[in-house]
Amino acid sequence: MHYPWWYVPQLTAPMLIAMVSVVHVLVSHYAVGGGLFFAVETGFAYRTQNGDYLNYLRRHAPFFILLTVVFGAISGVGIWWTIGLASPLATEVLIRSFVFGWATEWVFFVIELTAAFIFYYAWGKLSPKQHVTIAWIYAGAAWISLVLITGITAFMLNPGVWIEHRTFWTGFFNPQFIPQTISRTGGAILLTSLYVYVHASWTLQTSPLRELIVRRSTRPALVGAVMITVGGIGWFAMLPPSARLALEAAAVLTVLTVLIFALTAAVFLLLYLGPYRHPEWMSPGFALALFFFGLAAFSTGEFIREAVRKPYVVYNVVLGNQILEEEVPSVRATGFLQSGRWTREHVKERFPEAIRDGKVDSQRLLTSSLENRILAGRVIFMHHCNNCHAEEQGYSAVGPVLFSRSREVLVEMISHLHETHYFMPPWSGTPEEAELVTDYLWTLRPERPKGIYPNLERLEAKR
Repeated sequence: MHYPWWYVPQLTAPMLIAMVSVVHVLVSHYAVGGGLFFAVETGFAYRTQNGDYLNYLRRHAPFFILLTVVFGAISGVGIWWTIGLASPLATEVLIRSFVFGWATEWVFFVIELTAAFIFYYAWGKLSPKQHVTIAWIYAGAAWISLVLITGITAFMLNPGVWIEHRTFWTGFFNPQFIPQTISRTGGAILLTSLYVYVHASWTLQTSPLRELIVRRSTRPALVGAVMITVGGIGWFAMLPPSARLALEAAAVLTVLTVLIFALTAAVFLLLYLGPYRHPEWMSPGFALALFFFGLAAFSTGEFIREAVRKPYVVYNVVLGNQILEEEVPSVRATGFLQSGRWTREHVKERFPEAIRDGKVDSQRLLTSSLENRILAGRVIFMHHCNNCHAEEQGYSAVGPVLFSRSREVLVEMISHLHETHYFMPPWSGTPEEAELVTDYLWTLRPERPKGIYPNLERLEAKR
């Protein structure tokens, strides 16, 4: 509550975070799996003295570095930029709770970058043993970065005993840590094979070399698919009760969960029937089909992982409206507008008549003009609801859901948000502020569509 709100019209800030994050995740997992790919395959090419394969790996390296190191780093900064604006309190909690982990991850990130550039630019200048060693240094640093970040992101879904102890290690080794580490490692391996299929099928004509690359990338891909499945089962088993309820109760999440398993099964089947049994089938079209199936499954999983945290950003700690759960009673007692630094100063500047004894008096706002009540209600909406909802149109817009609700029902719903909608945070204001928000929301109501009940409408028109 001590941060200004960030308004992203129609799209909403969380969806912008999701778009940037999913793109980064798809690239960063290739950075991890690709490190293992180069370490294993470069060593194999040197051992078998396969010059053609070494030349292919050398041609693949710029594609890998440009996509993972350059674009991956840019999109990673994009994540920090968006979460810092959209979820500042949650970002603050993560930084303060895991500052040692973030610092360690940056150390391994620097090692990763250094090893990647040495691996590519010193190609042909190092002995085979030195070259492969550099590749393994990169692979190890990239995987440790994945483990460190996974521990922190898994904490957001289930902090476990951290709630009582508040130590780095109790937060890092949370109930979701092992399942998500398994599934993300498997995802990195699988996605890398899919990237390799696309690159090899487009840059190499049908040849024994292309079949060799496809064949050697298929077994890791199958292993990766199995790891994703095992990790996904563990992820579900370690969900907090309300997160599991959100997954089971929301129809869209149920459909997406089924879609994940269907896509994963399709990828596994195509891998077995195609590159595993018939590597010669790996045409650019086949490779792209596998690639997009894999991206769809992985992206859907990321969406579900984020969605089931509601009503939290950090489970049991930071609510979706950027209030600490433990602060809700005091904010209710003090008033939402008074509790926040930015809301308080805004009211003092815009509605000075609502200030009594230096504090915001929501009762005075309620007796103000309708225009002032609507403006004050919008301020509350933006701080309390904007983090998840658009206004009239856009992602999860509130306008359409107001249709057919009376004003009394709307006030009651706002006053008991978490009781009527378990995936929403508790109302964190006074009863008067609930009235103010209703005044604003009332302006967003869509007109009743014509023709829903034509017979009744004709009867009413005759009257």
